Amino acid sequence: MSTSTGWGLIGASTIARQHMLAAIRAQAGHEVVSVASSNADRARAFAAEFGIASAVDSVDALLADPAVKVVYISTTNELHRQQVLAAARAGKHVLCEKPLALTLDDALAMVKACRDAGVVMATNHHLRNAATHRKMRELIQSGVIGRPLFARVFHAVYLPPNLQGWRLDKPQAGGGVILDITVHDVDTLRFLLGAEPVEAVGMGQSAYLAQQGLEDGVMAVLRFDNGVLAQLHDAFTVKHAGTGIEIHGDAGSLIGRDVMTQRPIGEVVLRNESGEHAVPVHHENLYARGVAAFCAAMQGTGAPAATAEDGVRSLAAALAVADACHRGTLVRLPALSIQG
Repeated sequence: MSTSTGWGLIGASTIARQHMLAAIRAQAGHEVVSVASSNADRARAFAAEFGIASAVDSVDALLADPAVKVVYISTTNELHRQQVLAAARAGKHVLCEKPLALTLDDALAMVKACRDAGVVMATNHHLRNAATHRKMRELIQSGVIGRPLFARVFHAVYLPPNLQGWRLDKPQAGGGVILDITVHDVDTLRFLLGAEPVEAVGMGQSAYLAQQGLEDGVMAVLRFDNGVLAQLHDAFTVKHAGTGIEIHGDAGSLIGRDVMTQRPIGEVVLRNESGEHAVPVHHENLYARGVAAFCAAMQGTGAPAATAEDGVRSLAAALAVADACHRGTLVRLPALSIQG
Protein backbone atom coordinates (compact mmCIF):
# COMPACT_ATOMS: atom_id res chain seq x y z
CA MET A 1 0.00 0.00 0.00
CA SER A 2 1.28 3.45 -0.92
CA THR A 3 2.31 5.64 2.01
CA SER A 4 2.54 8.79 -0.08
CA THR A 5 0.38 11.85 0.52
CA GLY A 6 -2.10 12.24 -2.32
CA TRP A 7 -2.86 15.64 -3.79
CA GLY A 8 -5.92 16.63 -5.75
CA LEU A 9 -5.77 19.50 -8.22
CA ILE A 10 -8.97 21.55 -8.25
CA GLY A 11 -8.60 23.25 -11.61
CA ALA A 12 -6.64 22.00 -14.61
CA SER A 13 -5.05 25.43 -14.84
CA THR A 14 -2.06 26.96 -16.55
CA ILE A 15 -0.29 27.50 -13.23
CA ALA A 16 -0.91 23.89 -12.24
CA ARG A 17 0.49 22.75 -15.58
CA GLN A 18 3.51 25.03 -15.73
CA HIS A 19 4.56 25.24 -12.09
CA MET A 20 2.64 23.41 -9.39
CA LEU A 21 2.55 19.85 -10.70
CA ALA A 22 6.35 19.67 -10.82
CA ALA A 23 6.63 21.45 -7.45
CA ILE A 24 4.42 18.86 -5.77
CA ARG A 25 6.21 15.98 -7.43
CA ALA A 26 9.52 17.38 -6.22
CA GLN A 27 8.49 16.60 -2.62
CA ALA A 28 9.44 13.17 -1.34
CA GLY A 29 6.35 11.18 -0.34
CA HIS A 30 3.88 13.38 -2.22
CA GLU A 31 2.08 12.68 -5.48
CA VAL A 32 -0.80 14.11 -7.50
CA VAL A 33 -3.51 11.47 -7.63
CA SER A 34 -6.50 13.31 -9.06
CA VAL A 35 -7.46 16.38 -11.07
CA ALA A 36 -10.89 18.01 -11.24
CA SER A 37 -12.25 20.36 -13.87
CA SER A 38 -15.80 21.38 -14.70
CA ASN A 39 -14.86 20.40 -18.25
CA ALA A 40 -14.56 16.61 -18.17
CA ASP A 41 -12.58 16.47 -21.41
CA ARG A 42 -10.10 19.00 -20.06
CA ALA A 43 -9.65 16.97 -16.87
CA ARG A 44 -9.11 13.73 -18.79
CA ALA A 45 -6.65 15.34 -21.18
CA PHE A 46 -4.69 16.90 -18.31
CA ALA A 47 -4.55 13.59 -16.44
CA ALA A 48 -3.45 11.69 -19.53
CA GLU A 49 -0.74 14.21 -20.36
CA PHE A 50 0.78 14.12 -16.89
CA GLY A 51 0.13 10.55 -15.81
CA ILE A 52 -2.42 11.34 -13.10
CA ALA A 53 -4.50 8.34 -12.05
CA SER A 54 -7.91 9.99 -11.72
CA ALA A 55 -9.76 12.71 -13.64
CA VAL A 56 -13.16 13.94 -12.45
CA ASP A 57 -15.59 16.65 -13.48
CA SER A 58 -16.63 17.89 -10.05
CA VAL A 59 -15.05 19.05 -6.81
CA ASP A 60 -17.33 16.73 -4.84
CA ALA A 61 -16.04 13.70 -6.72
CA LEU A 62 -12.43 14.67 -6.07
CA LEU A 63 -13.06 15.33 -2.37
CA ALA A 64 -14.81 11.96 -2.01
CA ASP A 65 -11.64 10.17 -3.07
CA PRO A 66 -9.93 8.77 0.06
CA ALA A 67 -6.57 8.91 -1.72
CA VAL A 68 -6.79 12.73 -1.77
CA LYS A 69 -5.44 14.17 1.49
CA VAL A 70 -4.70 17.71 0.33
CA VAL A 71 -5.98 19.96 -2.44
CA TYR A 72 -4.42 22.71 -4.50
CA ILE A 73 -7.06 25.17 -5.74
CA SER A 74 -6.38 27.23 -8.86
CA THR A 75 -9.83 27.88 -10.27
CA THR A 76 -11.18 31.34 -11.08
CA ASN A 77 -11.29 33.60 -8.06
CA GLU A 78 -15.02 33.58 -7.39
CA LEU A 79 -14.98 29.80 -6.88
CA HIS A 80 -12.32 29.71 -4.16
CA ARG A 81 -14.69 30.24 -1.24
CA GLN A 82 -17.07 27.39 -1.93
CA GLN A 83 -14.25 25.03 -2.85
CA VAL A 84 -12.22 25.75 0.29
CA LEU A 85 -15.29 25.32 2.47
CA ALA A 86 -16.04 21.98 0.78
CA ALA A 87 -12.45 20.83 1.24
CA ALA A 88 -12.56 21.75 4.92
CA ARG A 89 -15.78 19.77 5.40
CA ALA A 90 -14.06 16.81 3.75
CA GLY A 91 -11.04 17.10 6.06
CA LYS A 92 -8.54 17.97 3.33
CA HIS A 93 -5.63 20.33 3.76
CA VAL A 94 -5.83 23.36 1.45
CA LEU A 95 -3.30 25.31 -0.58
CA CYS A 96 -5.29 28.02 -2.36
CA GLU A 97 -4.26 30.45 -5.05
CA LYS A 98 -4.46 34.16 -4.44
CA PRO A 99 -6.60 36.10 -4.04
CA LEU A 100 -8.28 33.89 -1.47
CA ALA A 101 -11.70 35.34 -2.26
CA LEU A 102 -13.48 38.38 -3.62
CA THR A 103 -14.46 39.77 -0.20
CA LEU A 104 -12.89 39.85 3.24
CA ASP A 105 -15.93 38.18 4.80
CA ASP A 106 -15.56 35.23 2.43
CA ALA A 107 -11.83 34.95 3.10
CA LEU A 108 -12.37 35.03 6.85
CA ALA A 109 -15.05 32.35 6.57
CA MET A 110 -12.59 30.14 4.67
CA VAL A 111 -9.93 30.55 7.36
CA LYS A 112 -12.43 29.75 10.11
CA ALA A 113 -13.72 26.67 8.31
CA CYS A 114 -10.23 25.22 7.94
CA ARG A 115 -9.33 26.07 11.53
CA ASP A 116 -12.51 24.43 12.82
CA ALA A 117 -11.85 21.36 10.67
CA GLY A 118 -8.29 21.06 11.94
CA VAL A 119 -6.73 21.24 8.48
CA VAL A 120 -3.82 23.37 7.32
CA MET A 121 -4.71 26.22 4.97
CA ALA A 122 -2.18 28.36 3.13
CA THR A 123 -2.07 30.91 0.32
CA ASN A 124 0.06 30.38 -2.78
CA HIS A 125 1.81 33.76 -2.73
CA HIS A 126 4.88 32.55 -4.59
CA LEU A 127 6.94 35.75 -4.64
CA ARG A 128 7.91 35.60 -0.97
CA ASN A 129 9.70 32.35 -1.82
CA ALA A 130 12.08 34.11 -4.23
CA ALA A 131 15.70 34.07 -3.12
CA THR A 132 15.96 37.75 -4.04
CA HIS A 133 13.12 38.74 -1.73
CA ARG A 134 14.31 36.53 1.10
CA LYS A 135 17.74 38.14 0.87
CA MET A 136 16.23 41.64 0.85
CA ARG A 137 14.14 40.80 3.91
CA GLU A 138 17.21 39.49 5.70
CA LEU A 139 19.18 42.64 4.94
CA ILE A 140 16.33 44.94 5.99
CA GLN A 141 15.94 43.08 9.28
CA SER A 142 19.68 43.27 9.93
CA GLY A 143 19.59 47.06 9.62
CA VAL A 144 21.76 47.35 6.51
CA ILE A 145 19.67 50.19 5.07
CA GLY A 146 18.78 51.71 8.41
CA ARG A 147 15.20 52.72 8.98
CA PRO A 148 13.03 51.88 5.92
CA LEU A 149 11.27 54.98 4.61
CA PHE A 150 10.01 54.29 1.10
CA ALA A 151 9.34 51.42 -1.29
CA ARG A 152 8.64 51.24 -4.99
CA VAL A 153 7.28 48.23 -6.86
CA PHE A 154 7.44 47.94 -10.66
CA HIS A 155 5.12 45.15 -11.76
CA ALA A 156 3.79 46.41 -15.08
CA VAL A 157 3.89 43.51 -17.54
CA TYR A 158 2.04 42.24 -20.59
CA LEU A 159 -0.59 39.60 -19.89
CA PRO A 160 0.11 36.70 -22.29
CA PRO A 161 -2.67 35.92 -24.79
CA ASN A 162 -3.28 32.48 -23.23
CA LEU A 163 -4.17 34.18 -19.93
CA GLN A 164 -6.27 37.01 -21.32
CA GLY A 165 -9.74 35.52 -20.84
CA TRP A 166 -11.65 36.08 -17.61
CA ARG A 167 -8.95 38.31 -16.10
CA LEU A 168 -9.93 41.02 -18.57
CA ASP A 169 -13.66 40.77 -19.01
CA LYS A 170 -15.32 39.08 -16.01
CA PRO A 171 -15.70 41.27 -12.93
CA GLN A 172 -17.86 38.57 -11.37
CA ALA A 173 -14.92 36.15 -11.53
CA GLY A 174 -12.58 38.58 -9.80
CA GLY A 175 -10.76 39.75 -12.89
CA GLY A 176 -8.64 42.86 -13.24
CA VAL A 177 -5.06 43.79 -12.48
CA ILE A 178 -5.58 44.63 -8.81
CA LEU A 179 -6.68 41.19 -7.66
CA ASP A 180 -4.16 39.56 -9.98
CA ILE A 181 -0.98 41.59 -9.49
CA THR A 182 -1.43 44.25 -6.80
CA VAL A 183 -2.29 41.58 -4.24
CA HIS A 184 1.11 39.99 -4.95
CA ASP A 185 2.91 43.32 -4.52
CA VAL A 186 1.24 43.89 -1.18
CA ASP A 187 2.14 40.44 0.06
CA THR A 188 5.75 40.89 -1.03
CA LEU A 189 6.00 44.26 0.75
CA ARG A 190 4.43 42.83 3.90
CA PHE A 191 7.02 40.05 3.80
CA LEU A 192 9.99 42.35 3.17
CA LEU A 193 9.06 45.03 5.68
CA GLY A 194 7.48 42.96 8.42
CA ALA A 195 4.78 45.62 8.50
CA GLU A 196 1.09 46.01 7.63
CA PRO A 197 -0.55 48.52 5.27
CA VAL A 198 -2.99 50.87 6.95
CA GLU A 199 -4.00 53.37 4.22
CA ALA A 200 -4.35 53.28 0.44
CA VAL A 201 -4.86 55.69 -2.44
CA GLY A 202 -4.89 54.82 -6.11
CA MET A 203 -5.89 55.56 -9.66
CA GLY A 204 -6.86 52.87 -12.12
CA GLN A 205 -6.60 52.70 -15.89
CA SER A 206 -8.52 50.77 -18.53
CA ALA A 207 -6.22 51.20 -21.51
CA TYR A 208 -6.90 48.69 -24.26
CA LEU A 209 -7.25 45.16 -22.86
CA ALA A 210 -9.70 45.30 -19.97
CA GLN A 211 -13.46 45.42 -20.45
CA GLN A 212 -16.61 45.50 -18.32
CA GLY A 213 -15.24 48.21 -16.03
CA LEU A 214 -12.11 46.31 -15.03
CA GLU A 215 -8.67 47.93 -14.74
CA ASP A 216 -5.69 46.73 -16.76
CA GLY A 217 -3.36 49.20 -15.03
CA VAL A 218 -3.09 50.90 -11.66
CA MET A 219 -0.84 53.21 -9.70
CA ALA A 220 -1.28 53.19 -5.95
CA VAL A 221 0.37 54.34 -2.74
CA LEU A 222 0.18 52.46 0.55
CA ARG A 223 1.12 53.71 4.00
CA PHE A 224 2.42 50.97 6.31
CA ASP A 225 2.16 50.90 10.07
CA ASN A 226 5.92 51.44 10.37
CA GLY A 227 5.64 54.69 8.41
CA VAL A 228 6.88 53.39 5.05
CA LEU A 229 5.21 54.86 1.97
CA ALA A 230 5.08 52.38 -0.92
CA GLN A 231 4.36 53.21 -4.55
CA LEU A 232 2.95 50.44 -6.78
CA HIS A 233 2.79 50.37 -10.58
CA ASP A 234 0.91 47.35 -11.92
CA ALA A 235 -0.35 46.62 -15.42
CA PHE A 236 -1.35 43.97 -17.94
CA THR A 237 -0.53 46.25 -20.87
CA VAL A 238 3.20 47.05 -20.73
CA LYS A 239 5.53 44.89 -22.81
CA HIS A 240 9.02 46.23 -22.15
CA ALA A 241 9.21 47.80 -18.70
CA GLY A 242 10.89 45.07 -16.68
CA THR A 243 9.97 44.41 -13.06
CA GLY A 244 11.57 45.33 -9.80
CA ILE A 245 11.26 46.41 -6.21
CA GLU A 246 13.17 49.07 -4.27
CA ILE A 247 13.36 49.64 -0.52
CA HIS A 248 14.91 52.95 0.52
CA GLY A 249 16.10 53.59 4.07
CA ASP A 250 17.90 56.41 5.84
CA ALA A 251 21.25 54.57 5.53
CA GLY A 252 20.97 52.82 2.20
CA SER A 253 18.80 51.40 -0.57
CA LEU A 254 18.10 47.89 -1.82
CA ILE A 255 17.32 47.49 -5.52
CA GLY A 256 15.81 44.26 -6.81
CA ARG A 257 15.81 43.97 -10.61
CA ASP A 258 13.67 41.46 -12.56
CA VAL A 259 12.35 40.00 -9.31
CA MET A 260 8.54 40.24 -9.61
CA THR A 261 8.34 37.04 -11.60
CA GLN A 262 7.53 33.36 -11.36
CA ARG A 263 11.03 32.44 -12.52
CA PRO A 264 14.06 32.04 -10.22
CA ILE A 265 15.91 35.01 -11.67
CA GLY A 266 16.86 38.57 -10.81
CA GLU A 267 19.51 40.43 -8.89
CA VAL A 268 19.80 42.51 -5.74
CA VAL A 269 22.01 45.59 -5.36
CA LEU A 270 22.82 47.47 -2.17
CA ARG A 271 23.58 51.17 -2.41
CA ASN A 272 25.02 53.07 0.53
CA GLU A 273 27.69 55.62 1.37
CA SER A 274 30.43 53.27 0.15
CA GLY A 275 28.88 52.83 -3.30
CA GLU A 276 26.91 50.14 -5.10
CA HIS A 277 27.40 46.46 -4.25
CA ALA A 278 25.94 43.34 -5.84
CA VAL A 279 24.40 41.05 -3.22
CA PRO A 280 24.99 37.28 -3.73
CA VAL A 281 21.74 35.38 -4.26
CA HIS A 282 21.31 31.63 -4.62
CA HIS A 283 18.22 31.05 -6.75
CA GLU A 284 15.82 28.16 -6.38
CA ASN A 285 12.39 27.24 -7.69
CA LEU A 286 9.83 29.49 -6.00
CA TYR A 287 6.96 27.02 -6.19
CA ALA A 288 8.95 24.01 -5.03
CA ARG A 289 10.11 25.97 -2.00
CA GLY A 290 6.57 27.09 -1.22
CA VAL A 291 5.16 23.56 -1.53
CA ALA A 292 7.97 22.22 0.66
CA ALA A 293 7.04 24.68 3.41
CA PHE A 294 3.38 23.73 3.09
CA CYS A 295 4.22 20.02 3.33
CA ALA A 296 6.23 20.71 6.49
CA ALA A 297 3.25 22.58 7.94
CA MET A 298 0.98 19.61 7.24
CA GLN A 299 3.44 17.44 9.14
CA GLY A 300 3.50 19.87 12.06
CA THR A 301 7.15 20.75 11.60
CA GLY A 302 6.93 24.25 10.17
CA ALA A 303 4.73 27.02 8.85
CA PRO A 304 3.57 27.76 5.30
CA ALA A 305 5.52 30.40 3.40
CA ALA A 306 2.28 32.40 3.17
CA THR A 307 -0.36 31.47 5.71
CA ALA A 308 -4.11 31.80 5.35
CA GLU A 309 -3.80 34.96 7.46
CA ASP A 310 -1.27 36.35 4.99
CA GLY A 311 -3.78 35.72 2.23
CA VAL A 312 -6.48 37.60 4.10
CA ARG A 313 -4.29 40.59 4.95
CA SER A 314 -2.89 40.92 1.44
CA LEU A 315 -6.42 40.65 0.03
CA ALA A 316 -7.58 43.40 2.40
CA ALA A 317 -4.95 45.78 1.04
CA ALA A 318 -5.73 44.94 -2.59
CA LEU A 319 -9.43 45.54 -1.95
CA ALA A 320 -8.55 48.86 -0.32
CA VAL A 321 -6.60 49.90 -3.43
CA ALA A 322 -9.57 48.95 -5.61
CA ASP A 323 -11.91 50.89 -3.36
CA ALA A 324 -9.62 53.92 -3.42
CA CYS A 325 -9.49 53.85 -7.22
CA HIS A 326 -13.27 53.67 -7.52
CA ARG A 327 -14.03 56.27 -4.85
CA GLY A 328 -11.19 58.65 -5.62
CA THR A 329 -10.27 59.05 -1.97
CA LEU A 330 -7.98 57.70 0.72
CA VAL A 331 -9.17 54.39 2.15
CA ARG A 332 -8.21 53.13 5.57
CA LEU A 333 -7.79 49.39 5.90
CA PRO A 334 -10.02 47.62 8.42
CA ALA A 335 -8.58 46.32 11.67
CA LEU A 336 -8.41 42.55 11.37
CA SER A 337 -8.31 39.92 14.07
CA ILE A 338 -7.59 36.61 12.38
CA GLN A 339 -7.09 33.21 13.94
CA GLY A 340 -5.98 30.18 12.03
